[in-house]
Amino acid sequence: MSFMRKNLTAFTVAFAIVLNMFPLVGVRADEGMYTPDQIAKLPLRQRGLRIDPSDLYNPNAPSISDAVVRLSSGCTAEFVSAKGLILTNHHCVFGALVDASGNGVDYGKDGYKADSMEKEMPVPGFSVFITKRVVDVTDKVRAGSEGLKGAELAAKLRSNTEALTKSEQEKAPEGSTIRIQSMNSGFFHYLFETTEIKDIRMVYAPPKNIGYFGGDPDNFEWTRHSGDFAFLRAYVGADGKAATYAKENVAYSPKKFLALSTEGLKENDFAMIFGYPGGTTRYRETQFIDYMQNVQFPFLVKYLTTFIDGLVKAGENDEEKRIGLQDQIFSLGNVQKLYTGNIESMRRADILKRKITDEKKLAEWIAADPVRSAKYGTVLADIAKASADFYEVGTRDRVIRTLPNPASTPLLAWLYDAVNSVNQGAKLDDNKKAQITRAIGAREVGVEDDLARFFLKSLAELPGKEKIETVEFMFGGKTGQARRDAEAAFLSRLFGPDGPTSAEKVIAIYGMSQKELKARYPELVVFMEAMIEARTGASSRLAAYNQKIDELRLLFQQANAEMRGVRPYPDANSTLRFTFGNIKGYSRREAEFFTPFTTLKGKLAKDTGVVPFDVPAKLYDLQARKDFGGWGLGDSVPLAFLTDNDIIGGNSGSPVLNANGDQIGIAFDSNYEGLGNDIFFNPALNRTISVDIRYVLFITEKFGGAGWILDELVIKKPRPLRRR
Repeated sequence: MSFMRKNLTAFTVAFAIVLNMFPLVGVRADEGMYTPDQIAKLPLRQRGLRIDPSDLYNPNAPSISDAVVRLSSGCTAEFVSAKGLILTNHHCVFGALVDASGNGVDYGKDGYKADSMEKEMPVPGFSVFITKRVVDVTDKVRAGSEGLKGAELAAKLRSNTEALTKSEQEKAPEGSTIRIQSMNSGFFHYLFETTEIKDIRMVYAPPKNIGYFGGDPDNFEWTRHSGDFAFLRAYVGADGKAATYAKENVAYSPKKFLALSTEGLKENDFAMIFGYPGGTTRYRETQFIDYMQNVQFPFLVKYLTTFIDGLVKAGENDEEKRIGLQDQIFSLGNVQKLYTGNIESMRRADILKRKITDEKKLAEWIAADPVRSAKYGTVLADIAKASADFYEVGTRDRVIRTLPNPASTPLLAWLYDAVNSVNQGAKLDDNKKAQITRAIGAREVGVEDDLARFFLKSLAELPGKEKIETVEFMFGGKTGQARRDAEAAFLSRLFGPDGPTSAEKVIAIYGMSQKELKARYPELVVFMEAMIEARTGASSRLAAYNQKIDELRLLFQQANAEMRGVRPYPDANSTLRFTFGNIKGYSRREAEFFTPFTTLKGKLAKDTGVVPFDVPAKLYDLQARKDFGGWGLGDSVPLAFLTDNDIIGGNSGSPVLNANGDQIGIAFDSNYEGLGNDIFFNPALNRTISVDIRYVLFITEKFGGAGWILDELVIKKPRPLRRR
């Protein structure tokens, strides 16, 4: 990192000191994904917290944050027993259930139940990461950087980071990993000490028509009736140290685990969440917002829609394939709907106009004082110039960076690599041969054909100045149906019997000379060389832009912090965060209000008998007999609830806690109207959707017949009955 203006360095020297003078606040009371070290400065007592803030995070003693872990699948989870029992979302383990299926067994559809610890199923590749310490080391990373700029400053920051990491790692306990991470373009530098547990086993996951009831139609929607939960367990070696799976491993004893509360919920109750939110970009400039709303998100929605439609079609007449593809379809569908909602929410809130207004106020504030003008005078103009240069061909770069893609178009991706390798004189090793063989062997031909057509159509629809000259020449500058016909003919030749469609033919290309390759596959070479040139250009532009924009964004954030007199929370980045709020409904339009609770009765009312709204018959029976096992309320069982906590993807599986620090639910979704929350927070509409812990207990015991699990939980107001 380097600074663009000489005056910035002087400001940086004093910045860490000045920052500590500012109050710790978000933009609004309930906005904020706070790092654990910021918790003590939050107004939690005023909002209703009934325990000491140090009970939430204390690096020197066991605290609630120690019970919250990150799954290797990208979700959050939490310890809920002294024997390493873990709660998370069903959708966070769905891929593992699918992977374990086969030979007529479909754990994704039917769920999994262990009748004892001995029957718990290993989950290969799964692990959990525990955060032991979080420290703001911004001052230490910046130490000695006074007067430096550009490459020298970047080198000093890197040197300080490496030295601090090394010294802290040497002091850390065995099994701990020290990582120092720069956040918000260098606005913050944080140290994280973590440890990993590698032997994770499946204990109980309900069937899909409970865990993912409502499917894609209900995704991001309220009302919700998904029992989105699953139990796992962590194991370690007999010596208590992390170890890979072995039958003789023992249950892990966590430093802290959560108690569960069934005391009941009511609107406006205080609620807080710990978790590992994946990523936000809330401090960005207007040009970034404009690009995301009008270019990136719309293109990715079209791409993902094409991809999903192809996968669904691929599994329509092949049950084994349908089972294997369902996790991928679920994951892609989730992202597709997320991006669609982002566009709608950003436009509904007119976030771009609001950002423009905010930047106008910042410009006026800077201009009103000579000292501020010296520090920040050209930052907005510099951002505008850098952005204009980068986004000039932003639509083309988005297309080129998306396709060809090894995950969706493996043949095109490996042909791209093959042509590039021949041109570079690179040799093919055995590892790459194996990768090619696996990828093309698993290729869904129909899916790739659909996506290849989509790719060519996207290139054809690029704005005039962004069109790729070679591609236009290949297709004779045709438009409309004539262009589609020409593209189809090209793909027919490429994917036809004479084309390089097998792993053997692709591998053979790597052994050809440039002359041989051009003679054998002339059209392929022309097209792929155009793609290579375009992608190389896109990568170069991105690298140059990042070098400029990171420096400018740091200055931009510093100016905003000084103007507002606040110490902002860092953007989310998959590290441990805390958010607080209340149980609260919302109104998405005039004369329509959503209350914040749903029940089992509401789930039955949605039943159509057809996936994804197919209710298991046993739930009808339990409801009719009011056989709720003590977990009911009135004439049904509480199922899901809303809070106004600030969360994002990655928070799935996060524990929702009451004012006493007891778990009352598991966060699993955001509402559709609140999407776009990776870029901005709307307190009127942003809501977190969570499954009520009482429904978790009810399903586990009364529906699943896995009451033995409940015997090791600490439940506030537990029933004095045997739960089998």
